[in-house]
Amino acid sequence: MTARLMLLALLLFAAPAGAQQDNQAQNPGAPAVQSVAPEVGPSGGGTGSGPIPDSTERPPETGDQRATVPPPRPPVPTTEIPAGRPFTDRPNIDAGELELQRALRGGVIEGQVTIPNQAAGILIQPAGRDWRGFRTRTLTIAGAILILGMVVVLGVLHLWKGPRRIDAGRAGRRIPRYSLLERCNHWMVAGSFVVLALTGLNITFGAYVLRPVIGPEAFTSLTWLGQAAHQYLSFAFVLGLLVMLALWLRDNLPTRVDLAWLRAGGPLAKGHPPAGRFNAAQKGLYWLVMAGGVLAAISGYLLMAPGLLDNVISQQWAHVVHAVMAMVLVVAILGHIYIGTIGTEGAFEAMAEGEVDWNYAREHHSVWLEEQAAAARRSVAPQEARPAAGD
Repeated sequence: MTARLMLLALLLFAAPAGAQQDNQAQNPGAPAVQSVAPEVGPSGGGTGSGPIPDSTERPPETGDQRATVPPPRPPVPTTEIPAGRPFTDRPNIDAGELELQRALRGGVIEGQVTIPNQAAGILIQPAGRDWRGFRTRTLTIAGAILILGMVVVLGVLHLWKGPRRIDAGRAGRRIPRYSLLERCNHWMVAGSFVVLALTGLNITFGAYVLRPVIGPEAFTSLTWLGQAAHQYLSFAFVLGLLVMLALWLRDNLPTRVDLAWLRAGGPLAKGHPPAGRFNAAQKGLYWLVMAGGVLAAISGYLLMAPGLLDNVISQQWAHVVHAVMAMVLVVAILGHIYIGTIGTEGAFEAMAEGEVDWNYAREHHSVWLEEQAAAARRSVAPQEARPAAGD
């Protein structure tokens, strides 16, 4: 029994060795133990460690002429491309250009939109470039020249001639010139106009003058508040204009006295030409403020409510009218402020206190003073001394 077990164990150990010898006989270069991973190298599979060749062409031998510098390439011939003919010189216009010209006859090229804002359908609007040029160049440059020019003129005039004094000196006797209603309304218009002017000038010049000084954040906040003040105070300004129109319309109608005042030289005349309650220059300022204020107000309200306008071009024209009239009013009011304060002695008292010196009224508004004196004499004359209505 023991001999049989030993024979069986000998057969089991001898079988693998025989199989290994048969395998080596069939593959002499194969390793004794096969790995599950692919071999790398020239004798095995996988990718080699050397660089991948760029070409299958055989490399040149040492000393071959092709290993030297390659021969220079011939220059590429260049020919000048002729410029195309100008658009206006083209004898024939294709269908696309013709359609574009037809569409631009209305000023814009529009598409179709389904939202309430029909302006969103505008694709091309060439007039916008003209408006942008006016807004960024013409308005800023011309406005700066007008405003700074007026300041320079007033400064030179003040240094040259100084304030206009009362020639006869103060009489010490005063005469009422403006009522309380007139003065309150005047200061309401003046105060609202100053805020409107400053906030409007900030919109026009603030990005160039103020923003570099206070910074973009502060400038944005200031401009936002200024725009709100600009819109709300416009109602006080317009209301004051309507009151002025009712109070001073009759006194600002042109008369022959105004023509004589202008022929005498107006504010530059020697002496004091006769004038009524308002001279010709004051009447001109009155009508300029009325007309310019109304135009500025209407155009401004159209900009505040752009839905009232049917297209963008109308909004651009509203801005042009608003900006031009605002600049003209600012320049004119600068002259009015100078003459009414430090430019003429006794003039500021009229709006500050409602009364002026007698000699001031006699020199600057002699016709009006005579009318006031005649009315005072009639009011204090006895009843029997007054002329009858039919006399």
